[in-house]
Amino acid sequence: MPKKRRSAGTSAAGSIGTIDIMARRCELTGKGVLTGNNVSHAHNKTRRRFLPNVQEMALHSDALGRAIRLKVCVSALRTVEKKGGLDAYLTAAKDSQLSLKARRLKRAVAKAAPAAEATAVD
Repeated sequence: MPKKRRSAGTSAAGSIGTIDIMARRCELTGKGVLTGNNVSHAHNKTRRRFLPNVQEMALHSDALGRAIRLKVCVSALRTVEKKGGLDAYLTAAKDSQLSLKARRLKRAVAKAAPAAEATAVD
C-alpha cells in the first residue's frame, strides 16, 4: 500500500519536511473507514466517520520463524487467534481481501511451510 505524504511545514532549520500518512485500513481483512450521519434528537443530520480499531501489531509466524509487523484491526486479531495463528489465517484467507504486504507474506509462508514441517518431523 503506497504511503501518502503531507507537508509538515517548516522545521527549526527552515527546511520543509514531510509526514508519512498511512490509510486506516486493516491489512488482513481490508476493513476501512465508513461514513454516515450523527442524528440528533431533532433529527438533524451531520456527517461523521466510523473509524476501524486499527493497531500496529507484531504477529509471530511459525513457518518463517520471526515476527511480522502489520496494521491489523482488533476483530482480525480475534480471528487470527481463533484460526490458530497467523500462518493458518493467511493460508485460509482470500487474496482479494489481503493487502499487498499480506499477499507477499502468504506466499512466503506457503513456500516455507513444507520446510518447517520437514524439520519438525526430524
